[in-house]
Amino acid sequence: MIECDGVRLRRATRGDLDFMLEVVTHEDVQPYLAAGGAFNGEALLAELEQQEREASAFGRFVIEVREADAWRRAGTMGFERVNERSRIAHLERLAVHPDFQGRHVGDDAARLFQRHLIFDLGFHRLQMEIYGYNERAQRHAERAGWIKEGVKRKAYRRDDEWVDAIMYGLVREDLEE
Repeated sequence: MIECDGVRLRRATRGDLDFMLEVVTHEDVQPYLAAGGAFNGEALLAELEQQEREASAFGRFVIEVREADAWRRAGTMGFERVNERSRIAHLERLAVHPDFQGRHVGDDAARLFQRHLIFDLGFHRLQMEIYGYNERAQRHAERAGWIKEGVKRKAYRRDDEWVDAIMYGLVREDLEE
C-alpha cells in the first residue's frame, strides 16, 4: 500500500470487482478507456488472477481517498511490463469515479504510482498513450509530470473512426530531479 496526502493506492482484490466494473463501465468514463480493455466481471477477474501470478509484471490497483475517518474507493489504474530486459512498463486505465472527478485525485494517484513502479518495482521507463480527443487526460498527464513524446496518427479505431494517440513517457531521471 502506498499513501500520501489523503490518497492511497493498493493492489485490487476480488472484493473490488464490483467497484472496478462500476468505474470502467460508467458512461462518463468508458469512452476514454482503451476499447480493448476488460469491461466485464470475467475479464476483470482474469486480470486479478494474472496479477496474483505475475505481481512484478502486471497489476491492477485501487485508488482510495481519505474522507473523515474512512478510506473510500475513488478509482482504478494498472500497469503491464512490456519489456523485461529494458524494464519498461505500460500504464493504462486510469479511471476516476465521477463522484471524485475534478478534485485532482488522479494527479496525486498517478504521481504515487509512478514512484512505486520506478523506485519499488524497479522499472526504468514508464509509458502510456491517451486518445487524441481526450484533452482532459492530456492535461492530467502533464500536471502529473509525464513528458509528451509524440503522436501516433490515426492509430486506433474508436466508434467507427480512426483516432490519434498521444504518447507520454517518464524515466527514472525525471523523478530524481
